[in-house]
Amino acid sequence: MILLTGATGSIGSRLLPRLLASGEEVRCLVREPRRLGDRRVEVQITMGDLRELSDRYLLRQALRGVETVIHLAASIRDQPPYRVEELNGLATVRLLEAAERAGAKRFIFFSALNASAVQRTRFFRAKWIAEQAVLKSDLDTTIFRPSIVFDHSDPWITLVRRLSFLPAIPVSGRGDSRYQPIWADDVARAVETSLARDGRNGGGRPRTDGSPIRHQYDLAGPETLTYSEMSELVGLLAGRPRPVLRVPLPLVHLGLTGLHRIFKEALFATWQEAELMRVPMVSATGTSDVESLGVSPRPMAEVLAETPGA
Repeated sequence: MILLTGATGSIGSRLLPRLLASGEEVRCLVREPRRLGDRRVEVQITMGDLRELSDRYLLRQALRGVETVIHLAASIRDQPPYRVEELNGLATVRLLEAAERAGAKRFIFFSALNASAVQRTRFFRAKWIAEQAVLKSDLDTTIFRPSIVFDHSDPWITLVRRLSFLPAIPVSGRGDSRYQPIWADDVARAVETSLARDGRNGGGRPRTDGSPIRHQYDLAGPETLTYSEMSELVGLLAGRPRPVLRVPLPLVHLGLTGLHRIFKEALFATWQEAELMRVPMVSATGTSDVESLGVSPRPMAEVLAETPGA
């Protein structure tokens, strides 16, 4: 049995059908089962989300009979009264400890490229804290560190498409942070290969000394693009080529924090999210880790130019 969090997200919605097609039993931790679509009748469901991982009863229910946990769920903004540190850091630690208590054998965690204790944003620091806990676990573990993951309908792509109706697409700051965007379906294929190849219960061999098996992968696409270049590309492929308008960071901060006081969590973007685009996410090893998992990642322009589902 696999416990999957984040099953309705960009990666999870691509991974879940692959897991089911390969004959895996899957339990999804979700808040809104309807978002699973037709897949909801093919999986077990535990109602909950990152905000509720302090509930030991919920964790016991979610992890009963589970051998592998795939933890995709994350939040890039606070969800008052819960902060990013609890949603991404502490929630992961709680899930990991509960998996150990429940007798699970393997924990797969999605971090982020350049997560560290000294990053400027709270999201990356929280991911680093979670990474450290996973690395110290007694379970077999796999850590994936993706650059920006994109799909046709993910929230960032959707937002930029809407902004392309303006005369120029606004970007926060200089827009020169560099990324190696990777398609969500390529990520799902990499996870599927890792499950079959690396795990003790999926064909891998345990170490002779009984110590946990550790795997770590950078997930990077085949091209390096700046924030501005990605924004221009999305507008172009939407049929509305636009230049970017670089908005000074103090003005972005003032505008988004002011709007947040009015619209609260319904706001289209927060300062936390805008600040994320100041952190580059580039792997020193390029696409080698993805390719080692049998995946040749596709360029962003090639993927977005296709009709979804084609």
